[in-house]
Amino acid sequence: MLRIMRKFLVNTLKSSSLCNEHACFRKTKTRVISVTQQNCSLRNYSSPPGDVKSLRSVINPHISRIRNIGIMAHIDAGKTTTTERMLYYSGYIRTLGDVDDGDTVTDFMVQERERGITIQSAAVTFDWKDYRINLIDTPGHVDFTVEVERCLRVLDGAVAVFDASAGVEAQTLTVWRQADKHQIPRICFLNKMDKNRASFTYAVESIKQKLKTKPLLLQLPIGEAKTFRGLVDIVTKEQIIWKPTSDLDDGKNFEQKLLLEADDPNLFQEVQDARNTLIEQIADLDDEFAELVLGDYSENFDLIPADKLQSAIRRVTLAQKAVPVVCGSALKNKGVQPLLDAITMYLPAPNERSYEFLQWYKDDLCALAFKVLHDKCRGPLVFVRVYSGSLKPQSAVYNINKSCTERMSRLLLPFADQQIEIPSLMPGNIAVTVGLKQSATGDTIVSSKASAVAAARRAGRDAGGEKRSTSDVDSLLLAGVEVPDPVFFCTIEPPSVAKQQDLDNALSCLQREDPSLKVKLDPDTGQTILCGMGELHIDIIHDRIKREYGIETYLGPLQIAYRETILNAAQTTDTLDKTVGDKRHFVTAELEVRPRLGERATTKPVVEYAASVIEVLPKELQGAIENGITNSCIQGPLLGFPVQDIDVTVQSLTVHPDTSHTMISACVSRCMQKQALKKAGIQILEPLMNLEITVSEDHLSAALADLAQRRGSVQEIQTRQDNKVVVAVVPLAETMGYSTVLRSLTSGSATFTLELASYQALNSQEQSALLQRRMGLV
Repeated sequence: MLRIMRKFLVNTLKSSSLCNEHACFRKTKTRVISVTQQNCSLRNYSSPPGDVKSLRSVINPHISRIRNIGIMAHIDAGKTTTTERMLYYSGYIRTLGDVDDGDTVTDFMVQERERGITIQSAAVTFDWKDYRINLIDTPGHVDFTVEVERCLRVLDGAVAVFDASAGVEAQTLTVWRQADKHQIPRICFLNKMDKNRASFTYAVESIKQKLKTKPLLLQLPIGEAKTFRGLVDIVTKEQIIWKPTSDLDDGKNFEQKLLLEADDPNLFQEVQDARNTLIEQIADLDDEFAELVLGDYSENFDLIPADKLQSAIRRVTLAQKAVPVVCGSALKNKGVQPLLDAITMYLPAPNERSYEFLQWYKDDLCALAFKVLHDKCRGPLVFVRVYSGSLKPQSAVYNINKSCTERMSRLLLPFADQQIEIPSLMPGNIAVTVGLKQSATGDTIVSSKASAVAAARRAGRDAGGEKRSTSDVDSLLLAGVEVPDPVFFCTIEPPSVAKQQDLDNALSCLQREDPSLKVKLDPDTGQTILCGMGELHIDIIHDRIKREYGIETYLGPLQIAYRETILNAAQTTDTLDKTVGDKRHFVTAELEVRPRLGERATTKPVVEYAASVIEVLPKELQGAIENGITNSCIQGPLLGFPVQDIDVTVQSLTVHPDTSHTMISACVSRCMQKQALKKAGIQILEPLMNLEITVSEDHLSAALADLAQRRGSVQEIQTRQDNKVVVAVVPLAETMGYSTVLRSLTSGSATFTLELASYQALNSQEQSALLQRRMGLV
């Protein structure tokens, strides 16, 4: 069987003499773009050999023609397929890969190709019509949501992909909130318009209702589901129709012409109404466009030039007052070229985003490390986004977070798992660096320590001329990435003691790659504890240790990351009196603890001081006190889980002059652990998950009955086309192995998503049962 392998070329390929020449016909109102196909019996699409661009040919334009974008969506909405088509149409790959076949460019991990899902974000760089696009394909699974978070941190715009038959889904809401947090302008791409039950109207309505945003319809589909064959650009009133010549048509053949009333009167009127609605929407949101419409074109909206309307849409999009909506079918190779045009036309360039810290650095280097990968040959590869200045190989850079200087040996342009060496990197771009041994996700990289100090001094002046320490200002320069707390944990053991060091090294590398992975040592048993975001997350880590590092590890049973809190207020006193050598260490501490009433849960205690204490307490002792209180809350007195939502007041403190800070911390910590927390009464909190089940009406009752047995609480049941969507809250402990049970109940037709909602107190009966299980009595 003929096998076609995709080749990434670093040298410009010479055109083959066997390759047919391309024909391009241009008319006044009609453009027919065609490309010759290779004869191929496989399902893969293929272009002639001479068509593939060299990665070295990627243009390096002015910063205004650079687009840093991310593809974000719910699981299985078509992110990776859309990315694959973008690379194909821009000319950087010869064949169109398929997620089901496991041969796409951005899903290059073995685990991704086996499961058909995206696990880690992948960066690719390509050009489209004199624009350079740095694109990141992100995962859709909730277990890998930190991947989306750290990528959105460095992007200027995003494409939100939707399944046209499902509209807004659970993870869509999550990634949309993340984009809101980073204030990123977006475009909506309604994918899978060829799918059964695809509905353009339903998808747009769900965006409006669930995302609470204003969709701007820039395109209308021609046909839906099996009849989908093209689209109409509402701005220019041009119709684009794909006429596939075979099942292997690659979508480069399409006809673009002006839509006339004689072609389709109903469609023409629909487009006319949609354009008028779009103009009214834009006029309400943009004053400059409103003046133009009311002044020159109030009599006839048809006379408004397309470029004026496009400029207004761009201003509204960048101001995040509304989101443009386009449509297509990436799998069927329809609508991706207009999507690329929309990205270059409506999403911002790096110099159109406002970053406060840029004024402090001026033209000096300022970059953010947002991702780390480990390469067996080259060591750690650090992905950086350059905000100002330039980056060059063989140069020394200063890491503010780690307070160290490192030498960068090479600079690479990313293309998924392939890279090519480049001589420099200009502002606004994304690249991979080799040689940075200490840098990790969220680190700020500058040219030198002097540059960081100078920027801090400027920031201090901007803050009002106050004298501020360098460390205080450094935290303002580049915000890092917020990493959620893990909800699952299990023990991990090597096959033998001899392999323990290898396992520790592997876990250290994986932790640096994945900030959401936590590894700790159980002080009682000496076992290594693996903490992750979900069952799939831990399973992937286990598989990677086996495949990439060659270690056959053993995982203990998955356990739930409970938390502890207090029920009542309590006040206790403790005294530490110890003589070490010829020094007497004497501390007496009186502490009051009380439960905190607040919406947001936090494991960091709030420390306050009584008026009588704060007057006489030296500032250097405050750090020792707070360190002791914080350490005591890391492991609760009941089951050893973190203690959350408590306020601590230091009522009195007596300290002998020779007492060390360590002894003060120890006394305060013992007072908290041994007395205050126990006296206040400990309550176990369990994680609650938001559960969303998409199920057919035939299997709805079975799914609800099973949910009731799992202590689940149904919030609402929505209707999505022919399916029902059950929105519920269920304890995480009850979801172990839920995917297998749900598949059995629904004959494999149902899907579900889980997301951490909050922590809830266990009732006395459940808490007693949990304590017995943990003590081995059950």
